Amino acid sequence: MAHPKRKTSKQRRNKRRTHYKAEAVTLAKCSNCGATVRYHHVCPECGYYKGKLAIDTEEMAIN
Repeated sequence: MAHPKRKTSKQRRNKRRTHYKAEAVTLAKCSNCGATVRYHHVCPECGYYKGKLAIDTEEMAIN
């Protein structure tokens, strides 16, 4: 049976154990304005999230 000559580092061990591929960010349409938005994020165009106003974008534009 083979014996390792050196200790396998945590980084090398963890790299070997990964079994996933990086995926693109999932996008959806805003229910209020129809803009493309990341899931579970406030719409940057209108400031709505789940049909409710989360951020007043007009106020943000003034500042």
